[in-house]
Amino acid sequence: MKHPGRGTPFGYDSLAEASGCGRGLIEKLATGRQDSADIADAHSLVEALGVALLVLFAPKASPELDDSSPETPPTEKE
Repeated sequence: MKHPGRGTPFGYDSLAEASGCGRGLIEKLATGRQDSADIADAHSLVEALGVALLVLFAPKASPELDDSSPETPPTEKE
């Protein structure tokens, strides 16, 4: 993976070494099997990569419906 902030390529192992985070965490984040990280790990990763926190951990574009959300949007007339 490319290092966006400094242009240096990273592999899972080299990013783990540079950030102090576990290789497993980095691999899960990179492959999408995990979409969040402990705040200390997140800060370590962005510091090693040289990017802002929101570059790696941006909130989703639109919220998913949950149990408290109505099944239909409130704009529909009943």
